Amino acid sequence: MTASAAARTVLTTGRLEGLTEAEAARRLAAAGPNEVAVRKPVRLHSRILAQLRDPLIMVLLGAVVLTLAIGDHADAIVIAVVVVVNTTVGVVQEVRADDAVAALSALSAPHARVRRDGAVRDLPAAAVVPGDVLLLGEGDVAAADAELAEASALLLDESMLTGESVPVDKEAGDPLSAGTVVLRGRGVATVTATGATGALGRIAALLDDRREPTPLQHRLAALGRVLAAVTLGLCALVFVLGLVRGLPPGTMAVTAIGLAVAAVPESLPAVVTLALALGARRMVARHALVRRLPAVETLGSVSVLATDKTGTLTEGRMVVQHVWTPETTVDLTGSGYGPEGEALVDGRPAEGDEIAPVRELLRVAALCNDAVLRPPDPETSDTRWTALGDPTEAALLAAATKAGCPRPVELSATRPRIGEAPFDSVRKRMTTLHSAGKDRVLVCLKGAPEAVLVPTVLTDRPDLLARARQEAARLAARGYRVLAVASGTRGDVPSPVTAAESGLALLGLVALSDPPKPQASATLAACRTAGITPVLITGDHPATAKAVASRVTLLADDDGPEGRVVTGAEVAAGRVPDLTSVRVFARTDPRQKLDVIEAWRARGAVTAMTGDGVNDGPALHRADIGIAMGARGTEVARQAADLVLTDDELSTVVAAVEEGRRVYNNIRRFLVYGMAGGAAEILVMLAGPLLGLPLPLRAGQILWINLLTHGLTGVAMGAEPAAPGVMRRPPRPPDQHILGDGAWQRLLLLAAAVTAAALGAGLVAHALDLAWQSVLFLALLSAQLGAVLGLRDRLLTRRNPFLPLAVLLSALLAAAALYVPFLSSVLDTEALGSVGVGLGAACAPVGFLAARLVRTAFRRPDSAGRSGTSGLR
Repeated sequence: MTASAAARTVLTTGRLEGLTEAEAARRLAAAGPNEVAVRKPVRLHSRILAQLRDPLIMVLLGAVVLTLAIGDHADAIVIAVVVVVNTTVGVVQEVRADDAVAALSALSAPHARVRRDGAVRDLPAAAVVPGDVLLLGEGDVAAADAELAEASALLLDESMLTGESVPVDKEAGDPLSAGTVVLRGRGVATVTATGATGALGRIAALLDDRREPTPLQHRLAALGRVLAAVTLGLCALVFVLGLVRGLPPGTMAVTAIGLAVAAVPESLPAVVTLALALGARRMVARHALVRRLPAVETLGSVSVLATDKTGTLTEGRMVVQHVWTPETTVDLTGSGYGPEGEALVDGRPAEGDEIAPVRELLRVAALCNDAVLRPPDPETSDTRWTALGDPTEAALLAAATKAGCPRPVELSATRPRIGEAPFDSVRKRMTTLHSAGKDRVLVCLKGAPEAVLVPTVLTDRPDLLARARQEAARLAARGYRVLAVASGTRGDVPSPVTAAESGLALLGLVALSDPPKPQASATLAACRTAGITPVLITGDHPATAKAVASRVTLLADDDGPEGRVVTGAEVAAGRVPDLTSVRVFARTDPRQKLDVIEAWRARGAVTAMTGDGVNDGPALHRADIGIAMGARGTEVARQAADLVLTDDELSTVVAAVEEGRRVYNNIRRFLVYGMAGGAAEILVMLAGPLLGLPLPLRAGQILWINLLTHGLTGVAMGAEPAAPGVMRRPPRPPDQHILGDGAWQRLLLLAAAVTAAALGAGLVAHALDLAWQSVLFLALLSAQLGAVLGLRDRLLTRRNPFLPLAVLLSALLAAAALYVPFLSSVLDTEALGSVGVGLGAACAPVGFLAARLVRTAFRRPDSAGRSGTSGLR
């Protein structure tokens, strides 16, 4: 018997006492636990192997093997240590991020109330099976797909599944999806599907476990392949030239390996990993949790930001913004459910009894209400008011407080409720009866305008009703949810309560919405300034989507594709030839969200997708960067995402993009610096013998130079702050080479300057009969240390003290290589006098000036037609 068939059997036979424990155990064994299939945890050895498969790491591993083969254990240890440190940092960061996301999973409700053997039991949600009878009350989360057997004023929040911000009424016989939240009323339902067979499971099945390489991984892999080929060619060339000149094969083998290490910036993996790890740490401080290190850099490449609406662009809480009465119109300020805010008439604060009709309307709306407002908990840092019950009714209570009405407790005390007719989808209105003194009953009614603004309910003049209907239509067209409020008095208690829904007087209309967050417009403007195209993809109503998009300036004013709202039905029907020309999508399902993301990716864009609901999971996973909400997001969304926003603020995404750009700039800056130094070393080795300097540098000296330049100072470069104006430039093209945009030209110019300075110093030392090899060693190192300072975007910044400290330490270790006997003997250097030291140190300002000059060369102008400050982005 299928799960749904089992559920129907329970419903039709009336066995609402639930399953027996024995039957539940049998079904649990057959159907499995009620869990959506999640990605299997990554084993430690898999994480390590993923790090070691990096092309540059593989080049270094090859160098380790060769140095061990010729007995050069010291160099082998140095290179191996670099590999181990890089791999450790990468693995540790990924494990920490996964642990942090696992902790966020505690935000979801893990239990369910079921009836078994005729008794109510509280069970882990994973133990729920098909045929179980679920008991639902306010605040409960449906643990599985079910069919309602009983429903009493049941109102559900399905936004996590559908993206629809307006709650949905449910009646007996209606289906119920796992993950939906009970806002009001109670219900009894029979489970029809659990785990992977339910709605959550079907959406999770759209998630593909395969992860495509990030833009940075693509670029570094291509660079690694080129460097590997160049390295092998250079090593062979130098080895053959040495043999031709009569040098011993053993000496040339060591020199060739030294050149191999010089040609490859062996600290690049460490610099990349450290830069990403520091970026991830900064993001955590700014409320963004990175789940995968490469995502830090990918954020800097983002050219399209696809965002959902509820809770991302908007507050995620309904708010009364306008109140219309036949006498006056009032705007209410403030956000959330708190009492902060005021009533405005024509843009100014209301005075005296000017808004007495509005207070009367809101007093009736507060009485015809089942919601409860809760003040902030003084024991937590959260200063927001919260609500229990229908968000619309909670918004009415908050509006009544802002307008100066008595508190709900006081209203209930003076006008106690004596009867009610709950809202239902047929009548589309709610009515409550209240004692108003001796032999007087106050009737309070609120509901949809089409169900209230009719002569059968109201006794007002036809022209007033027509004016009210016109105002309601105008507000609805602007994306508001509109309620009509009426009241009246009776001499006795009507029976049934619905008999009181006639002969009432109209008090007015209330316009509610889920308002945009205060910073939403500024955040989207910052995206456009940075060259990022924002796109809204929501499951909400087109009118609501259009209203929000217009208020945050996301929708263009013209009649073109960028000025209209496209529905998911239009996307599914193929009536939109170019999905990338549309900026607002409404009534979309998970498949259509995927279609939009895929259309942008096919166009070559780097996409970021924000979301919090189950329906967002597949698109979050497919986007280049999936961004989930940590506070209100679902587990499916968090597991599919690369980045989790712990504060649920879209502005955090902009900060994360800035951090991604900073990281990428630093990596490119290191590549220019490190590869220019490596190229200079190679040119010195090739040109030196032609100029009368046989074997200019020994392998140990080259490795020592690289340790101090690529290692200490190179790693410190990863902490450089963002360049000025980095968020006023467009994102780099996705297909741009990592050494594109003039970086390789700057690299060659800098290498030529460093080579010329170092060889010049060496030739002068040779002519003066000094220890020219040691002078050349010091000159090459000094020129590179000068260059690393010259490449800074912010020359005198104090935000990265590690770089000048690393340069100072490298200079001290360079001196130690000349004057400490042990190091001098190992590296085969000689102590220099003042003239030799002066020749070598004089190359530092040469390297510095050359770096300052090449920083802005061969650059493409930015979007504003100006040259930016960073020549290395």
